[in-house]
Amino acid sequence: MKSGLFVSASSESAPIVVWFRSMHPFMSAIRYWFLAGLLVPMGLILGCGGSDAPVRPPLPPSKSDLVLLASTALCERKADFLHKHPSATQPPQTWGSGQELTIAGGRSASHGDESYFFDEDGVLVGALFTFPRGLDLGPYPILRDTLSRLKPSLEFYLNVAQLETKTNMESSSLLETGDEKSTTQYLVTGLRDHTILLEASFTIDPYVRLFSPYRREFLDRLRHPTGGTGGQTMESQGTEDKEPFPSLQQFARGQTAQLAYCGEKNYDIAVDAYQRAIGSGFTNKVWLAEARHKLGVALLVKGQVEQAKSELLQSLALRPNVPEVLNNLGTAQIKLGDKAAGLSSFERAIVLRPNYALARYNLAEASETTNPKRALSEYETYVAIVEGIPEEADRIVHAKERIKVLKR
Repeated sequence: MKSGLFVSASSESAPIVVWFRSMHPFMSAIRYWFLAGLLVPMGLILGCGGSDAPVRPPLPPSKSDLVLLASTALCERKADFLHKHPSATQPPQTWGSGQELTIAGGRSASHGDESYFFDEDGVLVGALFTFPRGLDLGPYPILRDTLSRLKPSLEFYLNVAQLETKTNMESSSLLETGDEKSTTQYLVTGLRDHTILLEASFTIDPYVRLFSPYRREFLDRLRHPTGGTGGQTMESQGTEDKEPFPSLQQFARGQTAQLAYCGEKNYDIAVDAYQRAIGSGFTNKVWLAEARHKLGVALLVKGQVEQAKSELLQSLALRPNVPEVLNNLGTAQIKLGDKAAGLSSFERAIVLRPNYALARYNLAEASETTNPKRALSEYETYVAIVEGIPEEADRIVHAKERIKVLKR
């Protein structure tokens, strides 16, 4: 039987006017989750998706004839990267608990300032390309076509007086595309007439919040290019984190390890990362609750069930009535021998979300010996909810087998 884890300086220029067309996904704690296999005893399924996780809309083509990550790739090890790029700055610059390696525009293949960000485990999790004087996208029709299909997630005015092709304030746009595990963002001006690229970022999805080109620290790089004499003259603008950077960085590290974004799942790293994220001091209770939830899941997989239960209860104390947390708490309670409490947690999860298939499956398995009629009903409801979903195929087969048995 297969079980699973369901798994976010002063300037002389005029003041900058900013407006939001729509809230950008990186403002949410977690953007989306994936279904991935996880074997646990008793067949109980851990639900790990955030209750308010935004859903990525259908993606347009992300093809490009401007190849920026030409000789490297996200998730590459730092040693391999340095072998390919011996001109990268040494020693590296500190990036929270990780490191940033840079290649100045005068030595880079893109002719822009290139920055590569590695986590403390030596894995490339994001990259930023900055073009302080702007890169004319006229010679890149494929990328221009892709950008034309994207709806800007953010629009704002930017003083572009020092761009080679512009002379005054221009409307700038932030656009996003990507694939199932990574996100690419572009900061451009002249989107509807003469498109100029200012910045582009690439990241695996757990780190997307930390790699928006509209982050203040990245916009500042347009004012102070590496080894240059300035491109933009802008007022200080851009988003800044309200939560401590170390907490956000470690949370992303935990997600990367727990959901196998760069190789196999590593629950030792996940536990370490979530514990450090909590210790760094989230101020928002939603962030803190989710960190404790994810820590509880990682501990549960590692067999540290009592500690997992404690973290899940603390998560619910901060943010009550989250179905995924209740489902995981029920799993921990049953593992600890408290079947009544476990059944109650599964039932609460279903009351809150009647179509929560994972909790119904768990409730069915846990009810078979004491309440076979309820187990039969829950198995049938589970199958009705997930019929046709490829990732649920193995569990559907098992559920149908148990239905036959329980009907005898």
